[in-house]
Amino acid sequence: MAEKTTAKRVTKKADGGADVLAAIAAMGEHDRAIGERLHAIITANAPALVPRTWYGMPAYAKDGKVICFFRSAEKFKERYMTLGFNDGANLDEGPMWPIVFALKGRGRKTCCRPREESSELSEGSFSGPTRQSGAR
Repeated sequence: MAEKTTAKRVTKKADGGADVLAAIAAMGEHDRAIGERLHAIITANAPALVPRTWYGMPAYAKDGKVICFFRSAEKFKERYMTLGFNDGANLDEGPMWPIVFALKGRGRKTCCRPREESSELSEGSFSGPTRQSGAR
């Protein structure tokens, strides 16, 4: 019985992974490039999360509940592609915390690089914008 359950999970993860890759492939060039990097980062750093689509968006679930997702700016006619987290991500820290991040690019100064390429990522990317000198 346990073997059958494990086989179903492996099949479901493979099917979900194919659906996520298809959703990323359907994105415009700019969002697709970011989506491919996000997918690589999430699957490499959180292998326990199961890739699946959620309302047509690439998402990653734990115990059947979506933990994080990203959506194309083009599809929703928004200014930025977004990476979001649901309450199962347990991001609770202090009285207020961000759960959605705007992603405008994947250049050298962004978070969309694997851990080995970025010392910023290991130091905690996804931190908010830094204050420029002289700004109030």
